[in-house]
Amino acid sequence: MRVQLLPFGVLKDCMSEASLELPAETSVGDLLALLGERLQAQSAIAQLLSRIAVSVNAEYAQPGRILQEGDLVGLLPPVSGGSVELSSPTRTFLTRGAISAEELIAAAKQRSDGAVVVFDGIVRDNTRGRRTLYLDYEAYEEMAERQIAELAGQAVERFGVRGVTLVHRLGRLEVGETSVLIVVASAHRGAAFEACRWLIDTLKKTVPIWKKETFADGAVWADGEPFPPELIAGAVVVMEQKP
Repeated sequence: MRVQLLPFGVLKDCMSEASLELPAETSVGDLLALLGERLQAQSAIAQLLSRIAVSVNAEYAQPGRILQEGDLVGLLPPVSGGSVELSSPTRTFLTRGAISAEELIAAAKQRSDGAVVVFDGIVRDNTRGRRTLYLDYEAYEEMAERQIAELAGQAVERFGVRGVTLVHRLGRLEVGETSVLIVVASAHRGAAFEACRWLIDTLKKTVPIWKKETFADGAVWADGEPFPPELIAGAVVVMEQKP
């Protein structure tokens, strides 16, 4: 059987294969073991496979999942942080245009709200002493759109807030531009603060969006925050390979 590969972030730079012919009954874990063998010469990349998550047809998959003919397999290194607009109380989308924070904040407010908490993530001019020229964000878009919509809905249910707006920019961003905007509207400030913090922290760990930083002296894919343990498909494979 043949499956299609979708590597993202730093994996896209080092993997040339767009598809693989595999035996029947191959699992996600088997696939990662095979890729690990093929990438042994690139030790850093091979080690990265122990920390990646895997999606099958735009849904997170565990190592034991059996692959089928034509499956679309996403290889997702730890994440760095068209459109889908949902009806109230959530509004989420990806965009390649500039994010208008003022307009989105104003649109999120209602007369019943006692608080609106905003997280406005901005491209800064340096990272660890290196001067930043610009950033490039890429995503597994179908999956990222689904994930941010689910996060917004979970925040409403979990924290009891009235509404959530969550927007993430893709493509090239200059210094000073907004990369991600989160607006949480609620009757009470405590719930709004908690929901906003939970949303950005969870987004950074689970939504398949990657950041490439270009500095005055070179470029690098930003180290992503680790996936939650239950989403890491590669760890089991590495453990199984150890003598």
